[in-house]
Amino acid sequence: MVRRINEGRKNPLPFTLSTESGCAMVSRLLKRARKRKGILVTRTDRPTEQERLETVLAHFVDAGFARREPALLQPAGVFLDRLGEDFRGRLYLVNDGGDAELCLRPEYTIPVSLDYLASPEAGKPAALAYGGAIFRVGDGQLAQAGLESFGREDREAADAEILGVALDAARASGAARLKVRLGDAGLVKTFLERLGLPPAWRRRFEIGFARGTPLAKVFASRPRGNGETGAGMLAALSNVDAAGAKKLVEDMLSIAGISTVGGRSAGEIAERFLEQASLADGAGVGLEKRALIEAFFDIEAAPDAASAALRKLAKYAGADLAFALDSFDTRSSFIAARGLNLEDMVFSTRFPHSIDYYSGFMFEARVAGAPDNAPALGGGRYDSLLKTLGASADIPAVGAAISIDRLTGEAA
Repeated sequence: MVRRINEGRKNPLPFTLSTESGCAMVSRLLKRARKRKGILVTRTDRPTEQERLETVLAHFVDAGFARREPALLQPAGVFLDRLGEDFRGRLYLVNDGGDAELCLRPEYTIPVSLDYLASPEAGKPAALAYGGAIFRVGDGQLAQAGLESFGREDREAADAEILGVALDAARASGAARLKVRLGDAGLVKTFLERLGLPPAWRRRFEIGFARGTPLAKVFASRPRGNGETGAGMLAALSNVDAAGAKKLVEDMLSIAGISTVGGRSAGEIAERFLEQASLADGAGVGLEKRALIEAFFDIEAAPDAASAALRKLAKYAGADLAFALDSFDTRSSFIAARGLNLEDMVFSTRFPHSIDYYSGFMFEARVAGAPDNAPALGGGRYDSLLKTLGASADIPAVGAAISIDRLTGEAA
C-alpha cells in the first residue's frame, strides 16, 4: 500500500494502492513524485528492517528478557579461539595502536556472555535480549536480534522457552509459514559414545555430523597430510602413551613459545595427533556398527516419531540412551505446552551446525521458500561455552538469534 499526501493542501487527501496492478505502479509513482513539488510519498505496505527489529525486541522485553547491548568493538582473539582461525577472514579487524587486536562485533552470543560473566548476575539465572548491528566480511553490516538464557537448571523448559519466544517474535514481525528443524548435538555424542567407537572415529563422526558431511565420505576419509613434520610427529606419537604424547607436544609448543593453538591446549593437540595416528594405523569401524551408525543418522521425523525410532534403535544396539531420550521427550512436552505444534516440526539426527560450542538442543527456522542455508532464526544450547570465557564451572546456557533481513524470505 502506498500513500500520497499533498502537503500544500489544508486538509491532505490520502489515497492508497492496494491492488496488484496498483502496487506495480510504485516505481513510476516514486519517479513522478521527485519531479513535483509539495508531494511526499511514503511506503506503508510492510515494515522496514528497523521496524521489524524494534518489533522483535519489544516482544523479547514483554516476554521477560532484559535488554543488553554489548560494546561494538570486541577482542578478536575471543572469537578466533572458539570459532577457529578460519573465522579471521570474516572479521573486520581494528588495531588499537597497541598489541590488542580488536574487531567489529561479528555476533552477539559471546559478547553478551562476557557481559553476563562481568555482572553481579554471573552464575545466577538471567534472561537477556539484544538487537543491533553485527559486521562480517562478505556480508557487511547486518541487523540481528536475539536472546540468551543463563543459569537455569531446568534445561528442557529453558530450551522450549527460547524456541517459543524466538518463533513468536519472528511471527510478530511479519514472518509467516516458518519451517522449523530441530537437532541435538548432545544426543549424537551420547549415541557415538555408547557404541564404544575408538576415540579417533568418534571424533571424526562428530566433526562430520557438525559439518553435514555425507556418511560415506566420513567412513572413507583418512587423516589429511601434514607434510614431513606432521608425518614425523604422527610416527613419534604412535610409539608413546597418552601421557608421553602430551608431554612431547607441550615441550615442542613451549620451545616455540606457544601456549595454545586455535583455542586448543597442548593436551588437546596431542589427542588429535594420536587420533590421526590411530586412523593411519588402519583402525576402522566394523560392519555391524557401521549399519547402526547409518540407521541412526537416517532418522528424520516429527519429534515424537523420531523419539520412538531412536528408542527402538537404542534397544536393538544395546546402547543406553534412556537419560538422553527422557530429556528429549520432556523438552518436546514443554514445546507442545507452549502451543507449538510438534507435527509441524522436523527433528533430524543429521542437523548440521558450524558453531563448535553447541552442546545439546539446536534449532533453526526459515521462511517457506527460502534456501536451506538461509534460516531466519537459529540457536541452541551451549553449556560449556561460559567456562571457556572465564567462569569457574560450566553454566547452563541456551539462546537464539534472528537475522532480521531474512524474516521476509527475500535474502539469500
